[in-house]
Amino acid sequence: MQLELLNDQGQATSKVDAPDTVFARDYNEALVHQVVVAYQANARQGTRAQKNREAVKHSTKKPWRQKGTGRARAGSTSSPLWRGGGRTFPNMADENFSHKVNKKMYRAGMAAILSQLARDGRLAVVDSISVDAPKTKLLAAKFKAMGLESVLVIADTVDENLALASRNLPNVLVIEPRYADPLSLVFYKKVLVTKAAIEQLKEMFA
Repeated sequence: MQLELLNDQGQATSKVDAPDTVFARDYNEALVHQVVVAYQANARQGTRAQKNREAVKHSTKKPWRQKGTGRARAGSTSSPLWRGGGRTFPNMADENFSHKVNKKMYRAGMAAILSQLARDGRLAVVDSISVDAPKTKLLAAKFKAMGLESVLVIADTVDENLALASRNLPNVLVIEPRYADPLSLVFYKKVLVTKAAIEQLKEMFA
């Protein structure tokens, strides 16, 4: 598989050889969907909680006598049938939302996403990307010159200048290959990979 090599103006100057095991695999929509959903589910924090009939604030007194009132029997105001009562099956704070995805499936899903991005022209290669100072303006000007608005950069190394310059750009994410995730690959319109990062991606997902 050959990928486009972009210059500082965002123009394709030549082609770069990339491993077919990572950038030329068939697209498996079901597998990609499973990997993306699992990634989102595993990021959830089980912090939501609802109260059962034991946890709601209520009196233990019987609302009215059992017989003779003409109303339905009631033993407690904490009943789920009552307004202000507890939930029958409440969401608990320790609820587990995690999905299990095998390592082989995850690697295959990531390779399928990268391959489809390459086929769609949304993935390109750059020699390297860096800034001389930790200034957001410098990095923003670099991406503007390349004609990029929404971009994910996978660099072999992210130094302090690059990390500080990119963290305040809303549609830019600069990461190392080990932090690549399926959601970011799908979300950003353009993915830039440095030459040295291609070998790291090959070791991770081939």
